[in-house]
Amino acid sequence: MLVAATLCLVAATATALAQNVPQCVVSGSPPAGWGFNSIGYIEIPSGSGCLLTVNINGAIQTSGVSQNPAHGTLQQLDASSFLYTSQAGYSGGDSFSIQATGMSQTGSGSTVITINATLQ
Repeated sequence: MLVAATLCLVAATATALAQNVPQCVVSGSPPAGWGFNSIGYIEIPSGSGCLLTVNINGAIQTSGVSQNPAHGTLQQLDASSFLYTSQAGYSGGDSFSIQATGMSQTGSGSTVITINATLQ
């Protein structure tokens, strides 16, 4: 799995937004650590959404959307959580990227996670 949640503090609005949204099921290779990029793949129904959480060993210092999707929206909920919502009525491909910078005992750096979505 590309991403999994390890959240220390979650804002009340992030919790409310993500409460009824399923976790994205991501296939592909997870980042090998800070400073390594990765590509993941998701499949979701048109008009639905899912929650992506960034989990790389260590601490996230900064994060954000580095490429917005063309056929949906990507909203940052907190430093490690993002809500992707696909465009209703569209089927086909979409992609977006999240960039996070962090550090661990084994290294530090920026990581870009690119997600290729198939909207059904």
